[in-house]
Amino acid sequence: MDVLSSRVLIHPRDHEVSTAFYRDVLGLAIEREFPGGTRFFAGGGSIEVVGTGEEGPGPDVNLFLQVRDLPATLSELAGRGVEPVREARREPWGTDEAWIADPDGLRIVLVEVPEDHPLRRDKR
Repeated sequence: MDVLSSRVLIHPRDHEVSTAFYRDVLGLAIEREFPGGTRFFAGGGSIEVVGTGEEGPGPDVNLFLQVRDLPATLSELAGRGVEPVREARREPWGTDEAWIADPDGLRIVLVEVPEDHPLRRDKR
């Protein structure tokens, strides 16, 4: 399989509320807008808020967003009214993670790869 691009599709219960969350609260840049949806840049992939859903997210699906500075990100989000679902902590595999949730309860895992972690590629 030769994957050319990737994106996560989110079908929110309230399209306007979720679009505002990803745009204004998380501060993601808009990649593309189209009738019934908005696609946001998310690192090497995209998050698309499209249409509406009925059931909301299940507990077994998480959105994973790697950030450069987890404490700064959490502070910025707190200023926008976002409280963690789970506070930041170092995981047994060595990454620092905190959980937040979107308006429908989709768990968003915010991850920082510590500078000395073997996965770290960007030395900035």
